[in-house]
Amino acid sequence: MKLSVRVLAVVLVLALAMLSCRIETGSSANPTPVPTEISLRIEKTAAPVAPQINSANTIVSQQDALIALYQQASPGVVTIRVLTDQGNGLGSGFVIDTEGHIVTNYHVVVGVTDLEVDFLSGYKVRGDVVATDLDSDLAVIKVDAPAEQLHPLTFGDSDQVKVGQTVIAIGNPFGLNGTMTVGIVSSMGRTLESMRPSASGAYFTAGGIIQTDAPINPGNSGGPLLNLQGEVVGVNRAIETTTFTTTGEPTNSGIGFAISSNIVRRVVPHLIADGKYDCPYLGISSTEDISLLQAEALGLPQPSGVYVNVVTPGSPADKAGLIAGTKSTDIPGLNPGGDLIIAIDGQEVQTFSDMLNYLFANKSPGDKVTFTVLRDNKTIEVELTLDKRP
Repeated sequence: MKLSVRVLAVVLVLALAMLSCRIETGSSANPTPVPTEISLRIEKTAAPVAPQINSANTIVSQQDALIALYQQASPGVVTIRVLTDQGNGLGSGFVIDTEGHIVTNYHVVVGVTDLEVDFLSGYKVRGDVVATDLDSDLAVIKVDAPAEQLHPLTFGDSDQVKVGQTVIAIGNPFGLNGTMTVGIVSSMGRTLESMRPSASGAYFTAGGIIQTDAPINPGNSGGPLLNLQGEVVGVNRAIETTTFTTTGEPTNSGIGFAISSNIVRRVVPHLIADGKYDCPYLGISSTEDISLLQAEALGLPQPSGVYVNVVTPGSPADKAGLIAGTKSTDIPGLNPGGDLIIAIDGQEVQTFSDMLNYLFANKSPGDKVTFTVLRDNKTIEVELTLDKRP
């Protein structure tokens, strides 16, 4: 018995010595907490460690935010069914007030004879077109629906939208109502053809367009593009498409376009109050983006600005004395001798889109604008009074 006690004591001493050695060398096999002074010493001598992001928590947080956003916004998004002699049309829209006004695209309701509005709750009601605008491709519908069905969405400031920002589209692609997709803002300040033809047969241009890669497909037209706060920053309008060879149905190719919310906020109140909106009219045509080759052929001192290719007779541009090119080059449709607009109201413009976006966002018919123009290598100022598009 005495021998056993001695043996046990020796074993304990050896065990303590080994434990001490493990603590001193920082062995990870030891589950015992490291003393403070040892821990400080290790922190001073160890290599810097990059901060760790808990990706699981981040994903859960984003997921919860999107779920909450959908629950908040989706009751205000509707399906619009248009019944015509040619067949059924389908689009999206969203409620903007408690009076039953709904925003959608003009091209969704063009030529409408009968209109049905379906809410996500299952409630369905007839709708009447209040007014449309061909330049912005916007329309307002009015429904007589119970208050509990009307969940107005809030508009955000599209001037604050940045490339790379997360955006969400809710709508009814291919008739799949209440579909939510997520992407980013790919670019700002794009232009598209409007729905209004000019006297020449070409179409006027629409500005203030947001480009996004959030999946948008047929049936999404007229639905909201939302930021992470659930605010409407755009109205989904169009997609750059590819076409199924078997069905001929266009499908999303990763590029979608939405009318910016600040354009919607300018147009829609006029549609409700006046039944129309007059877009500012200038009366010139221009190359969108001047290439180096074109600048050289035109003899321009710089490959940026708005080169005046054509001035429409009797237009505000014509009355103000803007000059189009009349000489000929080897490039068809490119005529030297015209004005190069480099600024509008003191703001630099590098492309036709820059100028058009400024006009769409800030000006109305009857407003005056001042162009800074390069003419014969001299800088001059040209003041112009805008008209409404014919």
